[in-house]
Amino acid sequence: MTMRARGRRNAALAGGLGVAMVLAGCGASETSGGGGGDTADAADLSIDCAPYEEFGDLEGQTVSVYTSIVDPEDQPQIDSYVPFEECTGVDVQYEGSREFEAQLVVRVQSGNAPDIAFIPQPGLLATLVGTGAVVPAPEQVVANVDEYWDESWKTYGTVDGTFYAAPLGANAKSFVWYSPSAFEDAGYEVPQTWDEMVALSDQIAESGGKPWCAGIGSGDATGWPATDWLEDVVLRSAGPEVYDQWVNHEIPFNDPQIVEALDLVGGILKNPDYVNGGLGEVQSIASTEFGDAGLPILDGSCFMHRQASFYQANWPEGTEVAEDGDVFAFPLPPIEGESAPVLGGGEFTAAFNDEPAVQAFQTYLSSADWANVKAQVSGPGWVSANTGLDVENLVSPIDQLAAEQFQDPNAVFRFDGSDLMPGEIGAGALWTELTNWIANDKPTQQVLTDVENAWPAA
Repeated sequence: MTMRARGRRNAALAGGLGVAMVLAGCGASETSGGGGGDTADAADLSIDCAPYEEFGDLEGQTVSVYTSIVDPEDQPQIDSYVPFEECTGVDVQYEGSREFEAQLVVRVQSGNAPDIAFIPQPGLLATLVGTGAVVPAPEQVVANVDEYWDESWKTYGTVDGTFYAAPLGANAKSFVWYSPSAFEDAGYEVPQTWDEMVALSDQIAESGGKPWCAGIGSGDATGWPATDWLEDVVLRSAGPEVYDQWVNHEIPFNDPQIVEALDLVGGILKNPDYVNGGLGEVQSIASTEFGDAGLPILDGSCFMHRQASFYQANWPEGTEVAEDGDVFAFPLPPIEGESAPVLGGGEFTAAFNDEPAVQAFQTYLSSADWANVKAQVSGPGWVSANTGLDVENLVSPIDQLAAEQFQDPNAVFRFDGSDLMPGEIGAGALWTELTNWIANDKPTQQVLTDVENAWPAA
């Protein structure tokens, strides 16, 4: 995930560490360097070592990994490497940094690149490929990705027709959180279509309740949750081809189809009958921190909150996240068709040399073996789009639901659009203008036109 996306997720984890630990059951062990610990050992994990024999004798070699994945999410990563290390004798040396995006570019330019980096943004991958420092993925990795991932994921790891980086972890954004007991008590059913969701919202409003609660506050990154709303609706109303054209600026940012999509979002977020349950009026969305925005569901002040799967970490300690628990989530329904598109993000594994040990480790990370090992040593909040992942190995029912979405052969997946756009748009003008759209009731057409005018010249 990008710096901003990682900030979203870290804030969520920090805000809900209690519930995360309740769901996880037992904590990860303490280790140093690349060695695993009690978590991996207790799970009695093993893999087939045969795929790594073709890389030769790797005993005593090291592979350095540089990533934005830091404490507390780093330990499951380290633990997941243990079976590979035991198979090959390779020592995986892990380094996580909160300044990853900026420092990686500096290290590459100074000739001090790591062996492998987990790239959270396809745009950053393209930038690094442009330096000539990234090497294409080996044939073993290509074979794994062709077998275990939807083709769209391979596209995001490809630059100018060459495949460089296999997908790693993933996150699903197209969820609506709700209280199963509140729905049951009121006689509400989970909507299966957009029209059903709007009808449910009207029903709740007519009964005197507020159907939605929302918040886009996030410090310097205020506005990003609104970008996810817009991207999700563009994907549903205009379709994946138009979504791609919009993200790549092959159509204007203020194309009529995008105006229609933002107006659909406004039909919820700017509707005073719908929002902002337990938090204030429409304008309160702009000042409400995203991590707090769904909490009114717990006291019945609102009924629905759209946010990614990682929001599970924001519920207070003791909150049961389950289909029959205190809170759960359903996929944001489709506007057209029967299958809901999936908006998400993730990381990609890029290598800066083609040493056998590095290629062997790339192969492991792109395998179904690694995905299942990682699931077993992780707590809630981690999932992969690898179709070889057994969803039963995931701890959280929300993560299981996300994995099922990723593995649905009929579902359309698209990467977070703002993460694919130039930084001055996706992490700049779009955040600012959507905040103005909420806080100051700036008209939809003017918002999108101002973003269009801010798009950098080619």
